[in-house]
Amino acid sequence: AIRTNDPLSLVFQTRHAAVRIPYDRINLIEYGQKVDRRLLEAALISPLFLLSKKRAHFLTVGYSTEDGRQQAMLFRVDKDSIRAVLVSLEARTGVKVTYQDEEARKGGKG
Repeated sequence: AIRTNDPLSLVFQTRHAAVRIPYDRINLIEYGQKVDRRLLEAALISPLFLLSKKRAHFLTVGYSTEDGRQQAMLFRVDKDSIRAVLVSLEARTGVKVTYQDEEARKGGKG
């Protein structure tokens, strides 16, 4: 689950681990149905997942590491519950969400 209620970091929580990204290191927030080709090449995503007929929505969060390297996390998200996450990320990071198209903008702005 993606959590934005931590005052200092975006938290991605799984059953076994938590990943924290400090808000002040986030420099990209993108939402839509497309996945950047460079991210696809770097990620291990099942071809069956990409060929699914269900319209998947993705949140990409780009950030810099402590040593200055650019990294990105890609999340498959529920379009019906992403709006609060996007609003919170914009407020906490000062970074505007990039919407890939008008449909993503409508879903993100609700």
